Amino acid sequence: MVAWETVIGLEIHAQLATKSKIFSAASTTFGSEPNTQACAVDLGFPGVLPVLNAEAVNMAIKFGVAIDAEITPVSVFARKNYFYPDLPKGYQISQFELPIVGPGNLSISLEDGQSKIIGVTRAHLEEDAGKSLHEEFPDQTGIDLNRAGTPLLEIVSDPDMRSAKEAVAYARKIHALVQYLEICDGNMQEGSFRCDANVSVRPMGEKALGTRAEIKNINSFRFLERAINFEVERQIDLIEDGAKVVQETRLYDADKDETRSMRSKEEANDYRYFPDPDLLPVAVTDEDIKRIRAALPELPEQKRQRYIGDLGLSDYNAELLTTSRDVADYFEQALAKAPTLGALIANWILGDLTGALNKADLDIQASPITAVMLTELIERIADNTISGKIAKQVFEAMWQGEGSADAIIEAQGLKQITDSGAIESIIDEVIAANPDQVEQFRAGKEKVLGFFVGQIMKQSKGKANPGQVNQMLRDKLKSV
Repeated sequence: MVAWETVIGLEIHAQLATKSKIFSAASTTFGSEPNTQACAVDLGFPGVLPVLNAEAVNMAIKFGVAIDAEITPVSVFARKNYFYPDLPKGYQISQFELPIVGPGNLSISLEDGQSKIIGVTRAHLEEDAGKSLHEEFPDQTGIDLNRAGTPLLEIVSDPDMRSAKEAVAYARKIHALVQYLEICDGNMQEGSFRCDANVSVRPMGEKALGTRAEIKNINSFRFLERAINFEVERQIDLIEDGAKVVQETRLYDADKDETRSMRSKEEANDYRYFPDPDLLPVAVTDEDIKRIRAALPELPEQKRQRYIGDLGLSDYNAELLTTSRDVADYFEQALAKAPTLGALIANWILGDLTGALNKADLDIQASPITAVMLTELIERIADNTISGKIAKQVFEAMWQGEGSADAIIEAQGLKQITDSGAIESIIDEVIAANPDQVEQFRAGKEKVLGFFVGQIMKQSKGKANPGQVNQMLRDKLKSV
């Protein structure tokens, strides 16, 4: 049996968060009525001229600086020629031989806790095409050109990934980075962040790359993993059956969980690239790069290292907290109110809060429990007002909109019993009611302590301080 190695490269299209399009003043707002945001430039009318959006250039440079990439001093826009109904001009303005961002790299975390460097071949600016609508028009196709001319940054990786999980880890890292940089909102449902996966297989130890298939326009991380895994199995089965893998473009059908052929894969010469005569080369100075570098926010990797070094979080928790800009922002807001409770806050966000959000299918931005509200709950645990068990009860009430932690604790009488006299009285009652278990403890059966603790917590309705109960109970039993 031949052992096969998977080789994966990703092409990620990040829609840049500019207010206007890359070569026109038309709006980029999502969700407008079809063809209401397409001006003469986007429609490809004769005689119109493109004017480059400077903010799109700044955003591309910002990304390049963040991945330690080479920034091309003079980059060039080219015409990529192909005919399709949603491309009115008959060509797409893109970058080919001289992209604005050259080679860079990004570190990803693997499942075993190790890190791996993934090379980024290039990132180039281009305009998006329009959208073909098939479902709403029986036997016809509708064309919506609102998206035509929207600025895209196409981020092309080296073929450095060896599994679908590595590809997902890389895509998630890029997804988080563009949001941290505020150059893309990362909304995959609206098409702001889309992935194409180039997948091939080769015998283990082989250096030459196998024939690849490109899977187009994957719009979720779950589908990315499933599409790659299906494609790998498809290619291996073909080769082992004596057939050959054909270089082609394929689509992923999520309903059938399979990829299917879309068209033969074009090469660069099929597009007849040549420099766009209507656009000047883009010159980037060292001063431009320094200015943009100085304005960079704290990036995910820097934030992760701070959480580990300054807050003592585990590598795993720090990675989870920084994968999403929204989650990191929530954590930072909570941390600002209680800077010494970082580990406890992290556990609650990644545990109870994430579980509740997943169950309700909500993003953390839509959480009914704000960061400040969660911190107030955690502070009540830290100052022994309530136990961790009672805190879960309070959390549920907060989730249902019953008020703040303090209000719920007060209204439901949930304050923890810390009075030694009151706890001692309950311990005495439980010991007196269970002489057989007392004898078992005296005979050396330490496990019976759990029985006593359970009875005491039950009698106190969960309010007795567990630490005090354990210590006072042990002392009491030894003196009986």
